[in-house]
Amino acid sequence: MKKNATIMIVEDDLVSAEYLKEILLQKNYEIVAMVDSGADAISFCKKLKPDVILMDIMLKDNISGSEAALDLYHDHCPSKIIFVTAYADDEMLEYAAESKAYGYILKPYREQEIFATIKLALAHTQKEHNQEYDADTVRLQKGYEFNLKTKRLYKNKVEIPLAKKKRRLIEILVKNKNSSVSNEQICRFVWGNNQNYSTLRSLIYRIRTVTGDELIKSVNGLGYMIS
Repeated sequence: MKKNATIMIVEDDLVSAEYLKEILLQKNYEIVAMVDSGADAISFCKKLKPDVILMDIMLKDNISGSEAALDLYHDHCPSKIIFVTAYADDEMLEYAAESKAYGYILKPYREQEIFATIKLALAHTQKEHNQEYDADTVRLQKGYEFNLKTKRLYKNKVEIPLAKKKRRLIEILVKNKNSSVSNEQICRFVWGNNQNYSTLRSLIYRIRTVTGDELIKSVNGLGYMIS
């Protein structure tokens, strides 16, 4: 078992949430958050990127667990989602399929089923990562790597979280690795039109606050490149 695997619990019933937390801590999982609304589930997942999310269907706000899972899937959240629910109707199963959820656990909880499902989800995640890494990862200088399928940047195998436009900018530079890409080309790829170059420079600056100057190089003030 991955000792430091991270889990987020999304459950509107405090007693059930505390029960899950207690049994998971006994197995050395790290509980990074416990939330009770769909909005918080989306926000915390995008920020924390837990390995696994235990997602109840019925939550305290107007965003169901199913809808939250779909939002996270479309935003390419890497977490494996496991629905926890008192029932499993056709609609819930459709949501599970559309959001690529790993599976679901029916209440009342059975500890061995929970542990087995999480363990399999983690193993499945590692298998997916290995497959994607081999086929889609571009190795860059200074220990950086960029996965063209998932649009995610890593340094020394650790992901550097980036918002969508930052990932788009790095993507076009990686696709043209070792070659200069003009400001115009970058703007069209990232925004779909010719932005003011100050907007582009601002985006580059925000990326460099995370990576420093070692990843993206300026080319004579005319464009940028990645090696």
